[in-house]
Amino acid sequence: MTDDLVVVLTALNEEYKAVRERLTGTKVLKHSRGTRFEVGTIRGTSYRVALSLTGKGTQPAAVLAERAIQHFSPVALIFAGVAGALWDTPLGDVVVATHVYAYHGATSEDDGLKARPRAWETAHGVIQVAQHVARTGHWARAVPPGTKVHFGAIAAGEVVHNSRSSAERRWIREHFNDALAIEMEAAGVAQAGHLNGAPIAIVRGISDPADGSKTTEADRKWQPAAAANAAAFAVRLAGDLIEEQELIAMDDNTTPDDRGTVRNRANGQVGIQAHTVTGSTVQQNIAPRGDGPADFGTELAALRADVTREHSRGRLDDATYQAARSELDIADEALVATTREGKQKFVLALKRLGGLLGDLAGPAAKIAALIVAAKGLS
Repeated sequence: MTDDLVVVLTALNEEYKAVRERLTGTKVLKHSRGTRFEVGTIRGTSYRVALSLTGKGTQPAAVLAERAIQHFSPVALIFAGVAGALWDTPLGDVVVATHVYAYHGATSEDDGLKARPRAWETAHGVIQVAQHVARTGHWARAVPPGTKVHFGAIAAGEVVHNSRSSAERRWIREHFNDALAIEMEAAGVAQAGHLNGAPIAIVRGISDPADGSKTTEADRKWQPAAAANAAAFAVRLAGDLIEEQELIAMDDNTTPDDRGTVRNRANGQVGIQAHTVTGSTVQQNIAPRGDGPADFGTELAALRADVTREHSRGRLDDATYQAARSELDIADEALVATTREGKQKFVLALKRLGGLLGDLAGPAAKIAALIVAAKGLS
């Protein structure tokens, strides 16, 4: 898993631009099959988002979702954009899917069309974080006052709906009457997430009532507004999902005690630099020299020199080099604090740095040693 990255996909350019405006330092990454991703950092954080455009429809959304999951192994994948309302949800409000219906599954019989839908439930952890984002309201600082978030089912199919009285609309109301919104991509994304074991979130801004009043003029007004609101929530959710993953990683399966002993609590394999091994107990001698933050500062300075040297040798590309420098800056700042939060910030920065430099054996070993030493501080 890439612990500091979430993939965000959109169907329309208007939706894409709304997400991209909330990122900084974007770099183009080209997949071998031609798909273009832009990888950037959420403004004000060190958390990364990989953004791509799928186009309309369930099938392209499914293919590109799987491609993104396989390539990035992200913390989560979010599909963000606009949708039509099914139950008079106000225009501009945001709907987060608790589950997704692929409503086109059916059997045609003499007495009518019988629904055979597929459905995917959003992962519990994702919904918990999304509910927290909605409760705190920080995401709403960038959207019009009064914009609300609704949690419920989203129906997905291959038809643009613009009627309250058509046979298709009546059929959807009859068989999927708990759906709050309707759109064209979520089922494909949900299936890709299910098959690849990746957490998925569907975030939609309501751009039209899907009742026959949809017009080009109305779309010019409400599509950008709804896309911007969905993007604001989706990007905040992405950051919180990454933060949640990093906090979970802080409480990992190995814990150092005050004697420098590391015990494996998961009965699994632990890769470690050891001084002595006795049974299931490993004695380490890898802490930085000395007892105070000044020694950590010396180790960070050495790491910074390593990063510069590896970049000059061509073993680190420009984007990774800049990201590594940013994490080192965060770690340096965290050393000044003596609080528990400062320690956590220091360790999280080192973990992200380790993810960036994992292919470089020397720096990676130094980072692992620093993390263990930092966790051992009282």
